Amino acid sequence: QVQLVESGGGLVQPGGSLRLSCAASGSVFTLGAMAWYRQAPGKQRELVATITLGGNTNYADSVEGRFTISRDNAKNTMSLQMNSLKPEDTAVYYCNALVKIGTALFNSWGQGTQVTVSS
Repeated sequence: QVQLVESGGGLVQPGGSLRLSCAASGSVFTLGAMAWYRQAPGKQRELVATITLGGNTNYADSVEGRFTISRDNAKNTMSLQMNSLKPEDTAVYYCNALVKIGTALFNSWGQGTQVTVSS
């Protein structure tokens, strides 16, 4: 079993920055594509950014140019650098990863970390 643990959320003023991290731990596994999702109150969970094993990235239009996703394959970690934050970025942010254990594939989620953008 693999656990994904997010960290780095908090309260920040509009225009500020935060860096989220996601660390994977557990038994022998391989991480494939990873992603950040977010869910605001009363809204559906939405995709924020994705990164492949090789480092190719994609972003939602709403965060393009402000957020940067990255990963360290040697450490099994992923990060999301969020700059120029807006109140509409307020949400619970979730780490997601495709995890391979043996021949089995799992779509794994972290527990989420709250990001609040407010003055």
